[in-house]
Amino acid sequence: MHAMVLNNLRTPLQWTELPDREPGPGEIRVKIMACGVCRTDLHVVDGELPHPKLPIIPGHEVVGRIDAIGAGVEGLQLGERVGIPWLGHTCGVCPYCVSQHENLCDDPLFTGYTRDGGFATALIADARFAFPLGEAGDDVALAPLLCAGLIGWRSLVMAGEGKKLGLYGFGAAAHIIAQVAIWQERQVFGFTQPGDVTTQAFARRLGATWAGGSDESPPEPLDAAIIFAPVGSLVPAALRAVHKGGRVVCAGIHMSDIPSFPYEILWEERQLVSVANLTHQDGIDFLKLGPQVGIVTQTTRYPLQKANEALADLRAGRFDGAAVLVP
Repeated sequence: MHAMVLNNLRTPLQWTELPDREPGPGEIRVKIMACGVCRTDLHVVDGELPHPKLPIIPGHEVVGRIDAIGAGVEGLQLGERVGIPWLGHTCGVCPYCVSQHENLCDDPLFTGYTRDGGFATALIADARFAFPLGEAGDDVALAPLLCAGLIGWRSLVMAGEGKKLGLYGFGAAAHIIAQVAIWQERQVFGFTQPGDVTTQAFARRLGATWAGGSDESPPEPLDAAIIFAPVGSLVPAALRAVHKGGRVVCAGIHMSDIPSFPYEILWEERQLVSVANLTHQDGIDFLKLGPQVGIVTQTTRYPLQKANEALADLRAGRFDGAAVLVP
């Protein structure tokens, strides 16, 4: 197999030939057809997340086909198309796991961070965290659903049922979850980097009621807001944008420091919450919903060996939607 490997933090990934790996008990081997490039991959490469396994193969928006099955695996077949997400393994015995809050597991492993991920031609995955994808849809189009879509979905559920929804950072996750929210007959208000008229136009094409810079106020108070951009200064801005009783959801695994803000913008029962990882049920619910919504992902394809270029383009905001690596 071949992979793009991170050997040291804040250095380019290296094209590497590795021995083929065999799945152990409870595991499967997946031949990778596509792998999305997520902002979390940037956080790993840039050393913004603590204690990654090094060397590590990044990537956690994996679409592929099972080509080997370990002992004890049930319900999956050779050749079946599956998706492998960020949460790659849980202990199954801690209080969070036994209460079906495995996203908060005390001893988890994460694909592309603490176990090897999808910037490769193949990977070994815990079969419990492989989601059957069926045969409908293109591999590249499906890849962003495995993190941008899943975390966006969990964030949308946590945002509540309000009809006026603000999305701060209109990238891979927002462009997916905006389509779900509009299908649910909500109004979407898209916030981009100040002056980014291209992305604002992209948001409006997807059906956003309004799109503007993150330094602007929406034309009317919001019921809820989801912050996808890893920018702590957006938290006070979003709190000011939601009305009394509104909720602000921080969707990222990493965010710059949140500046101090006056209590009055939190008062009147506004809520500030965070999202961590995903549960198995999140994956089932969202991937079942996707075909009903008719989600269309906007993707930019890169050959696997161009992973460093894809990461640089994501960092610089050179494309709308999501980047996807294709072996």
